[in-house]
Amino acid sequence: MCLVCNRPFSWRKKWEKVWDEVKYCSEKCKRNKKG
Repeated sequence: MCLVCNRPFSWRKKWEKVWDEVKYCSEKCKRNKKG
């Protein structure tokens, strides 16, 4: 689930090594994170 828009997203191969760090569905949401 994206922390910004709450949209669920699925595991992706490119995120395999950083899955624990993936908290946003997109770069846009990553930049718009609250706080």
